[in-house]
Amino acid sequence: MGEELFLSLMPDFEELAGQRVIVRPYREEDAPALFEAIQESRAHLRPWLPWADQHQRIEETRDWINRQRAAWLVRDIYNCTVISLADGQLLGGISLRPHDWQARVFEIGYWLRATATGRGYITEATQLLTSFALRQLGANRVFIRCDERNERSAAIPRRLGFVFEGCLRNEALAPDGQLRNTLVFALTPADHWQAGQ
Repeated sequence: MGEELFLSLMPDFEELAGQRVIVRPYREEDAPALFEAIQESRAHLRPWLPWADQHQRIEETRDWINRQRAAWLVRDIYNCTVISLADGQLLGGISLRPHDWQARVFEIGYWLRATATGRGYITEATQLLTSFALRQLGANRVFIRCDERNERSAAIPRRLGFVFEGCLRNEALAPDGQLRNTLVFALTPADHWQAGQ
């Protein structure tokens, strides 16, 4: 058994700044912008994310944000918004979920509003959060899973040097009810330093 971890004392951050985006925890005042981004993007998100039809009222979005803030305090999940440095627009969301604190294994998940795709925002946000996990949390493994059909999502870990570990066949039900194959990509400290990141 490993040493006792006081999770609320584990590292966190106020913001991670890149060249084009800021990754930071959600704030309650983000609710209108988050609500708008989801409203705009339902059709875009629905094939991949089971929550695409949630957030039907602004109060639901505010409540969700407050629950994420509470989960952040006890390090159940680092759930963040991605903000454009150029104009302050809320571009989407990204999370770092601990799967095993003792082994230091984390999963990254992300989404982007429909009008912000194809510009490298989530790639930069993923790089920022991966570096935080490796450098500040001592991650031994950071992984990303996505539906095999979601080529844009799979391109991000490939671009960042994550190692493709395999395809889990018939691994889960997609939001449309069909069985999905899930791609798994992972990065370890050895991969990261070897790539000179």
